[in-house]
Amino acid sequence: MLFDLESYYIEPIKTEDAWSLCNFIVSNEDRLKRYFPKTLEQNLTPDLSKVFVEKKANQFRLKEEFLFTLKEKNSHQLAGLIYIKEIDAIKKQGEFAYCIGYPFEGKGLTTKSVKVLTRFAFKDLGLKTLQIIVHKDNLASVKIAENCNFIWKKTLKNEFTPNGELPLDMELYELYFENE
Repeated sequence: MLFDLESYYIEPIKTEDAWSLCNFIVSNEDRLKRYFPKTLEQNLTPDLSKVFVEKKANQFRLKEEFLFTLKEKNSHQLAGLIYIKEIDAIKKQGEFAYCIGYPFEGKGLTTKSVKVLTRFAFKDLGLKTLQIIVHKDNLASVKIAENCNFIWKKTLKNEFTPNGELPLDMELYELYFENE
């Protein structure tokens, strides 16, 4: 399964991604430490990344969680990660989480990725509701939610606690599947 985005492509995480994932995580540590602390701590060395990637590839096969890589076509450099997580088969609901590397920010890649993977989530996974949970000060992420037609629903009080910080209120955005 491969999704084409002109000069980039999206594909499911695979075991061969461990080394490049470790490099991506370490080189983007400052931007990941607040909102992706678990992903960060599980990828600080190549050995840790190997275990992480094997676990995520297995979760993908089992349809428990879906981690995709966004890569540049020519160099195959890892540009970002997009999760479809918190899958609830009863509610037919999932949540997006995403991060982009410093050299790739501001190009609209995350927005394009979320749009492509929204179609996948609705059509292939049968989900009916997708969520994005974001802090109001993360303006780039708020913009991605809005550009992908997610609608603000409510503020979730004390929803997320970054390492070493007090709990943060987070904003819930949702998008619903509509039959065409």
